[in-house]
Amino acid sequence: MSSLSLAVRDSSTMLRRNLLHARRYPSLTLNLLLTPIVLLLLFVYVFGDVMSAGIGGGGADRSEYIAYVVPGIVLMTIGGTVVGTAVSVSNDMTEGIIARFRTMAIHRGSVLIGHVVGSVLQSVVSVVLVGAVAVAIGFRSTDATALEWLAAFGLLALVALALTWIAVGMGMVSPNAEAASNNALPLIVLPLISSAFVPVDAMPGWFQPIAEYQPFTPAIETLRGLLLGSEIGHNGWLAVAWCLGLTVLGYFWSNRAATRQTRRLDLASIHSSHQHTRSGAAVQSGGYGADGR
Repeated sequence: MSSLSLAVRDSSTMLRRNLLHARRYPSLTLNLLLTPIVLLLLFVYVFGDVMSAGIGGGGADRSEYIAYVVPGIVLMTIGGTVVGTAVSVSNDMTEGIIARFRTMAIHRGSVLIGHVVGSVLQSVVSVVLVGAVAVAIGFRSTDATALEWLAAFGLLALVALALTWIAVGMGMVSPNAEAASNNALPLIVLPLISSAFVPVDAMPGWFQPIAEYQPFTPAIETLRGLLLGSEIGHNGWLAVAWCLGLTVLGYFWSNRAATRQTRRLDLASIHSSHQHTRSGAAVQSGGYGADGR
């Protein structure tokens, strides 16, 4: 069997393992999924009329605000979902399972690949569920073509891949699951200070560059342009550039952290082996007498 076939086989095994964990322990996934749904319902039914009047400059129109806010909520859903990935990776790194995997004939990158593919699949499912809630409360696309829908799904998958690799890196360097959850908090906070809920132009002048050029705003504006027909402008290539940059950064960060983890385990194994050797030598040199003392 070729090395590529082994890598695919082992990665598939790790993917099934991660999906089984998500099914057996659904509480974290549900908590992360409920947050964007609650925010969607809150902003539509509690603040919808006020926010739509402020954005449109005219009368209140909740249906217009539903169309405006859904793309931001969808991106926030992905950010929330990958937090669970950071926690899962941290658990693997700190609970000894990696040391067990090293004793088996497993492809080195299969553990990380399993986490990444599993997280992207969970993000897609979460987006579909949140999208179904959005459609149920009145969201409708504005004459989007099949090609535009395909581009929108491609953008969401690319965002999920980029954020997943960043979350994997955060999980790799976190000392425990709680720290991983805290380290991944920016992936939930950043959409709150983007154009998800209000236009960038409505923000204070000093804050507008921060909101406009962070990773989420270009992706949100591109998604709005694809589904609602608004102008995309420079946001399209900027969103793709952010996604590719974060993917590359997260990939190398995760692999470097994995290499350091492997070296630590190797050093610990060597140290343990030396200790056992010394203990055996002490016993053989007469550490105990014939009478057992």
